[in-house]
Amino acid sequence: MLDKATLWLQKAIEHLENEFSKLQLGRANPSLIENIRTETYGMLQPIKNVANISVMDSQTLSIQPWDRSSIHSIAKAITEEWLGLNPQTMADSIIIKFPVLTQERRKEIAKYAKTILEDAKITIRNVRWDELRVIKKAETDKEISEDIAKDFETKLQKLVDEANKKADELYKKKDEDIMKI
Repeated sequence: MLDKATLWLQKAIEHLENEFSKLQLGRANPSLIENIRTETYGMLQPIKNVANISVMDSQTLSIQPWDRSSIHSIAKAITEEWLGLNPQTMADSIIIKFPVLTQERRKEIAKYAKTILEDAKITIRNVRWDELRVIKKAETDKEISEDIAKDFETKLQKLVDEANKKADELYKKKDEDIMKI
C-alpha cells in the first residue's frame, strides 16, 4: 500500500537534488541551462534539444544552436530564468560568462535554495496527506482493519521523516557549498 508513497517521496528528493544542481556557484556547468525551455519551431523545447552546449573554460559556456535563427529565443529564455546570467549573442553562438560570486549573490542563492527546500517539503507533506486519505478510505471501506491502518500510518510517517531528513541534509550540504569562498 505504501509503494506509491515511497515512489513519490523518492521523486521529490530526486527533483530537489536536480534543482540544487542547477544553482550557479561561480563555475560554468552545462546542467545549469540545458533544461531551460526555449520556443523553437513553435514549440517549447529544452536548450539541449536545439543546441550544443560546451564548457570553454571554468567561467564560460558556449552554446551553438543547430539553427542560427533560434539564437535570440535561446538567449531570451536564459535571461528570463532566475539564474542571473547575461548571455551574449555572437554571429552563430551564445557565450555566457559566469561572474565570480560576491557575498551578496551567495546570500541570494542560499535564500533561493531554502525556497527550493520548502517546495520539496510541501511536496512531501502532500504525499503524506494523499496516502493518509487512501489508508483512511481503505479502513472506512473495511478493506483493512484499524490495527493494520495504524501500522501503515506509522510506516508512512517513518518514510516521510526519512525524506524530510534527506532533504534537510541536501540543503545543509548545498548551503555550505554556496557560502564557501
